[in-house]
Amino acid sequence: MIKLVGAVLIIVATTLVGFEVSKRLSERPRQLRLLKSALQSLEAEIMYGHTPLHEASRRLAAQLSKPISTFFDHFSKRLTHTETTVMEAWEGSLKEVWKTTALKGGEYEIMKQFGETLGRHDRISQQKQIRLTLAHLEREEADAHEKQAKYERMAKSLGFLSGLLLIILLM
Repeated sequence: MIKLVGAVLIIVATTLVGFEVSKRLSERPRQLRLLKSALQSLEAEIMYGHTPLHEASRRLAAQLSKPISTFFDHFSKRLTHTETTVMEAWEGSLKEVWKTTALKGGEYEIMKQFGETLGRHDRISQQKQIRLTLAHLEREEADAHEKQAKYERMAKSLGFLSGLLLIILLM
């Protein structure tokens, strides 16, 4: 009886690990879409609303879902409550929130490079930088969809099957 309970617990645990990996694979494209949407909204605020950066970030944080909203909230607070440059506030917020996202290092570098240009140019040049960043994120999103289609189901199956293997080895 104890062996049976142990076997069930092993299967459940390894299956949950597989589902967690699968969830992370499906979460990445969703967060990339959110990030692209946020940058498009930021572009509209800058180009047409002539909104200050801290105010635009605060509005974006209110509109978006986590963890992207958390990033823009931290960015807005850093701009208003501390004496810092836009680039330092952007990078600090990026480092702080990045651990909670499903995004990879490529997206981090794209966002970091965008933060280096943010607030340094006139509106037209800033719009070009946003569009360039969006193009890079579009490429990353296509890669994320490809990996999701390729590995999502495999991760679920591998979790369950590794549990079965472990049970067989322990019996």
